[in-house]
Amino acid sequence: MGTGLGQLATEITDSYDFHYQEIPNFPISTVEGHSGKLIFGKLGGVDIMAMEGRFHFYEGYSMKEVTFPIRVMYELGIKTLFVSNAAGGMNPDFKIGDLMIITDHVNLFPESPLRGKNFPTGPRFPDMHEAYDKKLIAQADAIAKEKGIRVVHGVYVGVQGPTFETPAEYIMYHRLGGDAVGMSTVPEVIVAVHSGIKVFGISVITDLGLEDSPVEVSHEEVQIAANAAQPRMTEIMREMIKRAG
Repeated sequence: MGTGLGQLATEITDSYDFHYQEIPNFPISTVEGHSGKLIFGKLGGVDIMAMEGRFHFYEGYSMKEVTFPIRVMYELGIKTLFVSNAAGGMNPDFKIGDLMIITDHVNLFPESPLRGKNFPTGPRFPDMHEAYDKKLIAQADAIAKEKGIRVVHGVYVGVQGPTFETPAEYIMYHRLGGDAVGMSTVPEVIVAVHSGIKVFGISVITDLGLEDSPVEVSHEEVQIAANAAQPRMTEIMREMIKRAG
């Protein structure tokens, strides 16, 4: 659960948690809005593990450190990964506060989390033609329709940050096929897919960088927009997890 998206954690019942610093080999999140706890409990009657806050390549961590929690999830038997983030929108049809269901991604990180000796959880050259599970996407669409929640679909562009994008970069990413851009998610998804874990991803569009209207953006504004979208995203995620059980 990324920037401003921690509300789901408050709905977990029968929960117990560990601060990241208590867990051997776990990095510690240094970003405002990422509280840094690993939570176990139930949501909709389903056993879950939740990360309240994540790690980023721009914080100085290696890709193996960034994705270490996904390795832990695999060892604990996690079958499905739900990942959320705050992202800048580049699609002119998007609005601030939109929930974008991720259908695919473009990886522009300078290093792969699979670089080095291959983990036995998956093949040396994993297939990525369906990194984001189509059945989960269809389920999310159906739930959103039932509840009257606006969702959009799009391609997420993953970059290392920590700078927000220049107007020229927004234009370039959009012309490359991207609909939203952010500084996370892609490494975790790659490792999840390599481990045979199904993935559902959703971005909250917290700002817009359109070709004809570049805007100034701050982390505080991103948090405010993400917080405002939380109830709608939580409703979809909660129902998906409940039905998964």
